[in-house]
Amino acid sequence: MKTLTFSLFTRTPLHVGCGSSVGVVDLPVLRERATGFPTVPGSALKGVLRDLFTDPQTQNLLFGEQNGRGKILVGEARLVAFPVRSAKGGFAWLTSPLTLARLGIDCPAVGEDAVLAPEGLVAIENDVVLEEYRLKRTGDLPENLKAALKPLCGHTLWQGSLDNRLVVVSDTVLPHFAQNACEIAYHNRIDDTTGTVANGALFAQENVPSETLFVGQLMADEPALLTQLQEQLTKENNLLQVGADATTGLGWCTITCKEDAQ
Repeated sequence: MKTLTFSLFTRTPLHVGCGSSVGVVDLPVLRERATGFPTVPGSALKGVLRDLFTDPQTQNLLFGEQNGRGKILVGEARLVAFPVRSAKGGFAWLTSPLTLARLGIDCPAVGEDAVLAPEGLVAIENDVVLEEYRLKRTGDLPENLKAALKPLCGHTLWQGSLDNRLVVVSDTVLPHFAQNACEIAYHNRIDDTTGTVANGALFAQENVPSETLFVGQLMADEPALLTQLQEQLTKENNLLQVGADATTGLGWCTITCKEDAQ
């Protein structure tokens, strides 16, 4: 079976929801149960990829009919790098040893109040200030880490800024930011009769921020089918709209596919 690793790099905020909630946020994003990380399920991606093809026969062959299995298996996209506001440099991409281990990348452990970060763009006097937290810089990024992560995404911002913006935090700190540093957008519902805002219709929607990186896998027994999908993605300039609110600009992502080493 041939496997492609794909990445989704959010170019606008992304909302893949899990329904309504009784909490502070009315429409939260879908998250992993154990880690609290935002995730993009394979079912959502499968529908988006299917819509790239206009021929129903091709759609059914690659992704299956309504109740059938297609030739291409689409995995969920898991969080790899999460953008967080930085006191220096604007923002930093956060990752953690657990997140990297999922990709098969070894990384030294870091303490709860420590980070591995490059000098210069995000470091202030050997510290890194993320949101309201000041963490101690204990070392630079391992070269093997930068070499492994850079090919995952072809977007120019990732390629040009990874070396200077990537910060490794602990497996406790990353879930905190991933759960509390998403964008909260407030909306009103319009009354169709009056054309004005309906009473009591204010709701809050959670969005994954722009510049978040997710990684997943595509698999198929026939390599030619994955090649066909890659060619179609190239025709679309490797741009996908994923999740809700396409008409208001949410969910636009750059997708990059990389063949796994055999």
